[in-house]
Amino acid sequence: MAKGTQLKPSQLRWQCDPKLLRFRNLKEVSSCEWIIGQPRAIDAIKLGLNVKYPGYNIFITGPVGTGRTTAITKLLDDLKVKGALKDLLYVNNFKNPDMPKLIELPGGQGSKFRDALNKLIRGLKTNIPDVFDSEEYQKRKQRIVEKYGNQHRSLLKDFEKEVEKQGLKLTTIQMGPYVRPAIVPIIDDKPTNLDEAENLIKQGKLTEEDYQKILEKIRALEVDMAKIYSQIKEIQEAANAELERLNEWMVKPVVVNLVEDIKRKFHGAKIAAHLDEVLNTIMSNLERFLKKETKEEDFREYGVNVVVDNSETDDVPIIFETNPNYKNLFGTIERQTVMPGVITSDFANIKAGSLLRANGGYLIVNAFDALIEPGVWPALKRTLRNGVIDIQVFDPFYVFTTSALKPEPITIDVKVIMIGSQWLYYLLLHQDEDFKKIFKVKADFDTVMDKNARNISEYASFVKSICDGESLLPFSKEAIAEIVEYSVRVAGRKTKLSTRFNIIADTIRESDYWARQAGRKEVRGKDVEQAIDCWRKRMNMFEDKIQEMIDNDVLMISTKGKAVGQLNGLSVYQLGNYSFGRPVRITAKTSLGKAGIINIEREANLGGRTYNKGVLILSGFLRSRYAQDQPMAIDATLGFEQSYSEVDGDSASSAEVYALLSALSDAPLNQELAVTGSVNQHGDVQAIGGVNEKIEGFYEVCKSKGLTGNQGVIIPHANIEDLMLKQEIVDAVAAKKFRIFAVKTVDEGIELLTGIKAGRRTKKGFEKNSINQRVTQKLADYAEKMKGYTKPNKEK
Repeated sequence: MAKGTQLKPSQLRWQCDPKLLRFRNLKEVSSCEWIIGQPRAIDAIKLGLNVKYPGYNIFITGPVGTGRTTAITKLLDDLKVKGALKDLLYVNNFKNPDMPKLIELPGGQGSKFRDALNKLIRGLKTNIPDVFDSEEYQKRKQRIVEKYGNQHRSLLKDFEKEVEKQGLKLTTIQMGPYVRPAIVPIIDDKPTNLDEAENLIKQGKLTEEDYQKILEKIRALEVDMAKIYSQIKEIQEAANAELERLNEWMVKPVVVNLVEDIKRKFHGAKIAAHLDEVLNTIMSNLERFLKKETKEEDFREYGVNVVVDNSETDDVPIIFETNPNYKNLFGTIERQTVMPGVITSDFANIKAGSLLRANGGYLIVNAFDALIEPGVWPALKRTLRNGVIDIQVFDPFYVFTTSALKPEPITIDVKVIMIGSQWLYYLLLHQDEDFKKIFKVKADFDTVMDKNARNISEYASFVKSICDGESLLPFSKEAIAEIVEYSVRVAGRKTKLSTRFNIIADTIRESDYWARQAGRKEVRGKDVEQAIDCWRKRMNMFEDKIQEMIDNDVLMISTKGKAVGQLNGLSVYQLGNYSFGRPVRITAKTSLGKAGIINIEREANLGGRTYNKGVLILSGFLRSRYAQDQPMAIDATLGFEQSYSEVDGDSASSAEVYALLSALSDAPLNQELAVTGSVNQHGDVQAIGGVNEKIEGFYEVCKSKGLTGNQGVIIPHANIEDLMLKQEIVDAVAAKKFRIFAVKTVDEGIELLTGIKAGRRTKKGFEKNSINQRVTQKLADYAEKMKGYTKPNKEK
């Protein structure tokens, strides 16, 4: 009769012998300056960093704490690539200010170009007034003024003589703020306006006939006056044109000389075209430079907006964007209020984002942070797909009209590295067609690595680096051995070490704290143990509450005796980053019927999908073994007693099988044993998760109720290599106070629980007095009763 394998203490925990550590003390160990345990991910990242073709951006996946950010930082630092970086500038478009122009210059030249233009404007504000104040300019201006002034005066003088010859006078009339020329008659040797002349008619001092003659003369002379003033206007325009030519002749060489000096320093068609526009605009607005009091804002359109300045950057830029909203990633166009209710923007309000600052280099962002920001993901896809960034305002909640500016788009060459989780990667892969085209490299960080001499040595180097970097106490060999053992426990497999270095680093820091509290000058093994125990104590309040309910028999758990259709299953509670195990009572009841297996948890909507699948699988196992020659005329209910929340996972399916077999065979089950393991349709017991927590949970219950030496746990044989139990349990097993069995099949498990052989199938059926024979007989009895069962008629 096979009853599974009773495990030895040496099988329950891997011990890290300090002799495996090939050093006498931590001083002989070098600090870890490399990436531990992620060769697959590192190779993928190196490929992505060095392949320059479009779409080879990198998506790094893996749990937090596996070194994703540290790895990419280290690899980028090691690259130390010197590239031909560019400064990006926006300048005013004098012909169309709503479409600022882009200028690209070699790194470090942008700020120099800006300073050169600022110097040009400052110089012109001094040089142009100096030219206008010069003696040469004043003489030439005076000659032009006198030349056209004489023509002006000659015309007016000849016209005035003609007017006086007619007995009239040329004068001016005030009309509000304006003055216009007028011809008035001379009566009684003094100029008289026409209104006064009309009064003279009424007084009889002027005849109507003489008045009409005066009017005729005035009308005729006004026609001539209009011609005269038209000629005067032409003279003034000619004077202004000649003065402008003088200004250009005197000032333009000064401006041209300064502009040409800038052209000699900065090359490129766009630079030359922009400087030509600057020159033309300056010559068209010379009067602006003559004002004595001016502000910098008065000459804003001549400025240069250096949106990306690489003057202090030697290597290619590496940008970590910790807040990847639209503005921070893609830049924006700021608004400025010129007066209440009036908001405007121009080229100087354009601001670069991280993508532009990383141009020619690398940008690292958190994938989830980027995806939850409005507008970021579509814009990022568009930018990476087209290689062009278009700076615009993204402000969907702004109540006013956004800026009408449309800056010239920028061609970018940037490698984007996103850090996220596995589920997010596959969500994007399956839901977004563009994702696979723009993120062609996946770097997957593992949570475990092989436990071998080299990796154990690297763990010691990691401890050393934490101690050196954070000024912690040195660790003894025993302390490092404890750290390595804890890493195996976190990894969940004896052959693996954990790469969740954030957990290990916290344990190192807390071990240092407890060593200092004890007044020691180095961290010992018991300090590491205390750090781990204290962490558990901080996290296990809920665990203690459940244990208290078991101790008070609020939760009914039996650790002694036997019972039919009842045994202790094992469950794991997951509370954030802390998990623990506790037993749960599983019961089965059978009766005559046709319903088959009734899953109470499912009927109550408390069964998860995996749990429900496990129940269906055990139903298949029962049919394949016991319903080949007869129908299963049975109603069987399965339930988790005192369970009021969702149950998921299939690790209780073996316990449910044992409960059903017990109920059908009337064979009592040993309540001193708890069971975990899933079952397939062949009756094999399969591996489950959380085996250490489950064993430790039942041990704590047994210890609280009193260890008998017969108590223990039945686990799947496939989980032996996962065992990394507390030393207390290993010692209890060594002292024969607790037992742990490993089984491969349901038959091995039922024999352990009942002490009765499972029974092999022969040509005549299962062996007599075996569990399988009893179950077969009970099902045959149910089937026979169903044949003779007749539903009674209702009484009339």
